Amino acid sequence: MSELIICRRDGAIFEVTLNRPRERNAINDEMMTALSAAFDRAEREFSQGARVVLVRAAGRAFSSGIDLNQFAMPAENLRDNLFPFTARYQAIFTKIERCSLPVICVMQGYCLGLALELALACDFRIAVERAKLGLPETRLGIIPDVGGTARLVKLIGPSRAKELILTGRHIDLPQALEWGLVNAVYPKSALEAGVADWVESLAAAAPLAVSYGKRVINDIVDHSRGLRIEAWAQAQLFRSQDFRRAVAAMLDKTYPIDWEGK
Repeated sequence: MSELIICRRDGAIFEVTLNRPRERNAINDEMMTALSAAFDRAEREFSQGARVVLVRAAGRAFSSGIDLNQFAMPAENLRDNLFPFTARYQAIFTKIERCSLPVICVMQGYCLGLALELALACDFRIAVERAKLGLPETRLGIIPDVGGTARLVKLIGPSRAKELILTGRHIDLPQALEWGLVNAVYPKSALEAGVADWVESLAAAAPLAVSYGKRVINDIVDHSRGLRIEAWAQAQLFRSQDFRRAVAAMLDKTYPIDWEGK
């Protein structure tokens, strides 16, 4: 497996680590492929006694989101490949959501865009103090389309989801905790002890009951239709001049752009 994703088994814990720290763990296609393989392995580890998956990241940032260099291809290529691109990424995050093991995401530094969509596919989100969470896609002229919109609405409700998605702003951690976007916030010095408490609590319950309980809850709040709508909306937005100008501005480091200056 690519070293962009590092997997490690330690007793009851199967740890999956994003490992591109020099690029603030910006997520590219190779990384997504490796992440998918990591969760295939997680299923095998479940049958061999693993009880919890921890999703973490090397370096100071969990992830700045998708690697924008992937959008540097000609517009017609992006248009022609958008649906399979989106469907594959959605399927990988759905695999994480449906993992037989409970999945805890540990977020430090930046957790933005696609990275927060990854966190939303996990069962629990633990943040380190001063972490920056947000879905800034609308500032690029697009929307969260890898489950971020559908899962966020299910998690915190439509009004609060609109506030985060339509403004693209970061959310303060106390507010994220109040809204249920994160399950716990720890100072850096107390993080490992806090994570250990979560692991211990989950491992203390019967593994099949935990796995089946997770499956039942996921089926009750199924959002497969929402994923299809996300993909449809994104297909329209990727064709827009707004998106092309925003990506060029980000890559040229001239962002933010003047939306009125079209």
